[in-house]
Amino acid sequence: MTYRRLGRTDLQLSAIGFGAAPLGGEYGTLDQAEAERAVHKAIDEGITFFDTAPYYGRTASEERLGRMLEGRRYRVVLATKIGRYDKASFDFSAGRVRASVDESLRRLRTDHIDLITAHDIEFGDREQVVHETIPTLREIQKTGKVRYVGISGLPLRILADVAVRAKVDNALSYCHYNLLLRDLDTYLTPVVKEQGIGLINASPLHMGVLTAQGAPPWHPAPDSVKQAGRDVVNLLERHGVYPAIAALRFSLNHPYVSSTLVGMLSTLEVETNLKALDFEMPPDLLKEIDTMVAPVKDLTWPSGRPENSDA
Repeated sequence: MTYRRLGRTDLQLSAIGFGAAPLGGEYGTLDQAEAERAVHKAIDEGITFFDTAPYYGRTASEERLGRMLEGRRYRVVLATKIGRYDKASFDFSAGRVRASVDESLRRLRTDHIDLITAHDIEFGDREQVVHETIPTLREIQKTGKVRYVGISGLPLRILADVAVRAKVDNALSYCHYNLLLRDLDTYLTPVVKEQGIGLINASPLHMGVLTAQGAPPWHPAPDSVKQAGRDVVNLLERHGVYPAIAALRFSLNHPYVSSTLVGMLSTLEVETNLKALDFEMPPDLLKEIDTMVAPVKDLTWPSGRPENSDA
């Protein structure tokens, strides 16, 4: 495992991060005993960055991860979020932020959170996030309950704007840097890099599009993107390359991203993801993929309030 500093913070993140949304049952039912073995194996193998949120499983992910980390909390960098609590439930107010942090501390069974993130800020009022949410988190930071403060969302332009204006420590982006999309480097990477703000990438599999199983029914991507994903998967399989490993390896190669988050529910998934560390994509194969996805390059979908959406 390799470790990378997060922006100007003193956090060292494992290049592969453990995305804990599946612990909340967001991608179907789970075997809790096997999921716990996966968490423990990940830590033993050097995956030390864990990211969760109250929204994942409507607090279930935090509760389960907190229990699974007992006796191991000191070995990990732990991140969770505030602001999103259900599919259509968002609250970025100061009072809710303070309560949410305390609730997460209890569920995670810890006395501090290493990285707290305002979750899916495109669904909130941009000015409230800048002038109320982040300043409140900075106040909480002074108490020692949280160490660093970040933001997350799908649209890139609002992330870039809020990251600079609110002077956050990190921006978490998903579904914008993988084998299907690269626009992270057009709209966000140059901005945060110039400011020394950390950058975390999530969903290297494009939320299931770049897997043999394909996109789940609820996936919001256009059908053309889902078809391109199927084509890429079929191409990789014809070349004897496991799609998930290839997709994760591509994302891991980003020169500025500190950690790439990928969901894991079993020890087999942990082992598979670790294989990406030793895999190298043949250049000719990557060129073929680039040609294949060119018609849908950087095609995304609307998210959040209209004034905050890129699509």
